[in-house]
Amino acid sequence: MKILALETATEACSAAVWHDGQVVERFELGRRHSERILSMVEEVLAEGGYSLGQMDALAFGRGPGSFTGLRIGAGVVQGLAFGADLPVVPVPTLAALAQGQDTARVMAALDARMGQVYWGVCVNTGNGMTLVEPERVSAPGDIVLPGDDTWIGVGSGWDAYAAALLARLGTSIDTWQAHVWPRARHVAELGARGVAAGSTVAAQEALPLYVRDDVAQKSSERR
Repeated sequence: MKILALETATEACSAAVWHDGQVVERFELGRRHSERILSMVEEVLAEGGYSLGQMDALAFGRGPGSFTGLRIGAGVVQGLAFGADLPVVPVPTLAALAQGQDTARVMAALDARMGQVYWGVCVNTGNGMTLVEPERVSAPGDIVLPGDDTWIGVGSGWDAYAAALLARLGTSIDTWQAHVWPRARHVAELGARGVAAGSTVAAQEALPLYVRDDVAQKSSERR
């Protein structure tokens, strides 16, 4: 199976081609997503010796994350999918963030600004990471984890609010990893699982998940 994947939901921008477990990836930190993502797509396809039409599906990090980043990722994947007549797998960005960790349980959190984090808990089902509950946004001091299990913390939410998260979650957290970002290679892995499970959508249904829709609404109201 061949998957082209994009991840643009955070400060990290990446594209990858996954072919039966072999990966070609481009990854950068910065705010140049709109300038770089299509070039990254061209680079990974060229390095792998593929054309877009040879892909079985596209996958993208659906969010939550930066509003601008999510719009870029969804817009690019829709355009590519329409042009090549390919199905799309929307992959939860928090699950992709957790996918890179060699552990059973991950509490993934992204900095949502305004003193909040986008967060979710993921478990390794033996076939990759799966979100236990829908993604949420809240202040670090308002988070409640399910059950009595312990978790590994990852993501920019931990980089920004580690002290507050540890104060709130205490012994529910074994440890946390700094400077971990969602990557297209992990979006591709979960995308391949989605294709196998029949979880693809048409191009026009490849939509971002904002979680904090009220912020977008208020911005629109101000305009």
